[in-house]
Amino acid sequence: MNQTDTVLVLSNAPDEAVATHIADALVSEGLAACVNIGAPVQSVYRWQGVVEKATEIPLTIKTTASKQANLIERLIALHPYDVPEAIVVPIIGGYAPYLNWVREN
Repeated sequence: MNQTDTVLVLSNAPDEAVATHIADALVSEGLAACVNIGAPVQSVYRWQGVVEKATEIPLTIKTTASKQANLIERLIALHPYDVPEAIVVPIIGGYAPYLNWVREN
């Protein structure tokens, strides 16, 4: 498989309403081709020295490398967390027609 210019941006939202708002904004503004809103997950993390637990909604965002910086900037602006998760994962290959669709959208 060949390296592509498509990437996944992974994030979480505190609830479904916020997840849907972020997804709608990113897609309608042309920053993402698609956002998958996952089922609630239990997150365990350290925040300000304390181990916390929270139910969160995972977001899997498909975009291109050239749009990722603007997407992350917008994600942070839309997100209620002080430090929202924004992890970029390169897509090293996949079904070419789908990857082309991501690039076009």
